[in-house]
Amino acid sequence: MRAHYIQHVPFEGLGSIETWLQHAGYEISGSRLFQGEQFPDVGDMDLLVVLGGPMSIHDEAAYPWLVQEKAYIRQAIAAGISVLGICLGAQLIAHAMGGEVFSNPKKEIGWFPVEAVDSESDATFSFPKEINTFHWHGETFSLPKGAVCLAKSAVCTNQAFQIGRNVIGLQFHLETTATSAQAIIEHCRNELIAGEYIQSEADILSASQQRYASINRIMDKVLEYLQDHKS
Repeated sequence: MRAHYIQHVPFEGLGSIETWLQHAGYEISGSRLFQGEQFPDVGDMDLLVVLGGPMSIHDEAAYPWLVQEKAYIRQAIAAGISVLGICLGAQLIAHAMGGEVFSNPKKEIGWFPVEAVDSESDATFSFPKEINTFHWHGETFSLPKGAVCLAKSAVCTNQAFQIGRNVIGLQFHLETTATSAQAIIEHCRNELIAGEYIQSEADILSASQQRYASINRIMDKVLEYLQDHKS
């Protein structure tokens, strides 16, 4: 089995996803767009993971590879590849498939709850009723045609979605570890300004190892689901 990831900045990597992929026996490759690396043929992978980043999906003038990346995501989905998008990655999937990406009413940065949305279909991933998970986003998206909402929060209607059986987008970060939380703070500390849904650096870093382990276990379940439901 082969997994490929798209990385937009050096400080937002796979986190706990890497551990799961290694234990599951995947060959892992990556396109580090900040280093100018190219995309492989979609036929060379079973799973595509599109990671986060501080840029907007609309910043094509500053990051020209965004145009190619959206086309690549569409190609992977059309080919039946299992695709997971996280934060910016979820927004890229939504936009590539016809949704809109725009500013969320309020930024969500830190540890805040997400609620599962009941689905009329039993053919979608099921989140726990409520997760206290890690966020770092100022934009959100509308659902593309055919997508099913899986989760919401008090200030963000679409926190997670699924397209078909093998495409999932997460606005929040289940892959976060203590190390990756520290890394994003070090590079994006300027965003930690007073706000209703913006925690302080101290509050973010006060999370226990058990909290990280809890969200990482749910990330494992998402990956297991995508592995079991690849086309």
